Amino acid sequence: MENGTVRPNKKSFQWSKLFVQNPQYFDYDLLMILVFLMCFGLVMLYSTSAYSANADFGNDMFYFSKQAIISAVSFAFMLFVSKLDYHVYGAFSWQIYYISLFLMLLVKTPLGVEAYGSRRWLQLPGKMTLQPSEIAKIAVILLIPYEICRLGPKIQSKKGIERVCVVGAVAAGGVMVLTDNLSTAIIVAGITGILIFVAHPKIKPFLQLIAAGAVVVVVGLSYLSANISSSENFRLRRIITWLDPENHADEGGFQVMQGLYAIGSGGFFGKGLGNSTQKLGVIPEVQNDMILTIVCEELGVFGVIVVLVLFGLLLYRLMFIAKNAPDLYGSLVASGIFAHISLQVILNIAVVTNMMPTTGVTLPFISYGGTSILFLMTEMGIALGISRKIKLKQ
Repeated sequence: MENGTVRPNKKSFQWSKLFVQNPQYFDYDLLMILVFLMCFGLVMLYSTSAYSANADFGNDMFYFSKQAIISAVSFAFMLFVSKLDYHVYGAFSWQIYYISLFLMLLVKTPLGVEAYGSRRWLQLPGKMTLQPSEIAKIAVILLIPYEICRLGPKIQSKKGIERVCVVGAVAAGGVMVLTDNLSTAIIVAGITGILIFVAHPKIKPFLQLIAAGAVVVVVGLSYLSANISSSENFRLRRIITWLDPENHADEGGFQVMQGLYAIGSGGFFGKGLGNSTQKLGVIPEVQNDMILTIVCEELGVFGVIVVLVLFGLLLYRLMFIAKNAPDLYGSLVASGIFAHISLQVILNIAVVTNMMPTTGVTLPFISYGGTSILFLMTEMGIALGISRKIKLKQ
């Protein structure tokens, strides 16, 4: 116990109390929201991928059935995780962190698998793959709060902030260098920054940092737009394509433009479920990060509003859990999960509406991806486990 804050560690943790004993509360609202999001995601995944799956595999249920099985397993695993005392994650947070770095390092070995032009996966038995960068997100969500609790008041000092930043920077750098995944590296860095912001009492330094970053981005984009028309670097090509998609259709602008056409053609209520034309081989791999464009085309603005309301309710429940958690560690872990979901949703929406360059960030619970849904549900299980520790006042 330090400054009224429980700091979990391996020595003090009692394995006999691994599972939460006699919980007073359980966030059924969060559970119902997750059920709705997963069911909606499966419906949209089938509608989006049936044509391409039938063409590629001769089975229009290929993507749907695979995602449904993984979702069911992930849901059961979430319920199991929710019964564990979340302090055990803090006690072994450094081990989880090192494991995530080691698994990302294995991507550079022959065990690494390349897909869609990127080498980000590990080959598992049974033709299954694992994306280690997803583990890095959870590792940071569990370790940064542990370090903040360990530092106590020192988190307000320059050295304390630097120590926490180094932990997040190493994880983000590992994601970037070892798996060549810039979007996930941005999310990992963003989670670190948000957790420091939550724990730090002053707001002014963060506002100054955001303002300086915005100026650098604006100046950089202005320079690129005025002076660079082509580049061999694929990330610069993405930025150039984003700035002028019509004249770079053969370099990625085609997908962006077709996505915008799909969004614009849906109107307010859409063309109807299953009636999208852009999914018929026009937008490549639309079941992944571009699935929101088909939601817009088939269900219109109304359908997107429903999706955003569901995500808003999900984030509200996570904020409720963070606010009412019994200790600082639980509050910060819930805040980290909140940061992850919000950043990923914002980045995905920004990409499909061409507000930022293509990053490959998927839409949580809706886009196709087994590793993504498994670790998202693990995070939700941790959040539900924290909710079990909330003490109700009589």
